[in-house]
Amino acid sequence: MRKMQSPDLEEVLAIERAVQAYPWTRGNFSDALESGYLCYVEECDGKLCGYAVLMMGSDDAELLNIAVSGSHQRKGVGRRMLDALMQLASARGMLRVLLEVRASNLPAIALYRLARFREIGVRREYYRRNSGSEDAIVMACDLGKEANG
Repeated sequence: MRKMQSPDLEEVLAIERAVQAYPWTRGNFSDALESGYLCYVEECDGKLCGYAVLMMGSDDAELLNIAVSGSHQRKGVGRRMLDALMQLASARGMLRVLLEVRASNLPAIALYRLARFREIGVRREYYRRNSGSEDAIVMACDLGKEANG
């Protein structure tokens, strides 16, 4: 993984639009870069194949966005990125990483559970859908010494 840069945004947006029903905009990614969020990209065979945005708080980090291109999904790319982000958060003194995931996104939920995330809540009707909305599952992974112990 390497830090995302403005020239990466076209490829990031192409992946985002291909894999998300309601994709982030260029402005969302630009704002994340300008705000100092940890924005990273993953390259596979010399081409961008994934990206992630992690926001640091006082004790917690929040994974705002993570995605892998369709042709590279289920090949370990997402897990490698997630592990690297959790190491970065831990190195910066964060106690846990939080995220929200669509209740219908079973592959992502399985990935997060493998990475030691647990469900801590539900945000009712949080995500838009073509026909209404759907719940978000709020998940957390403890990073403290006792959690990794």
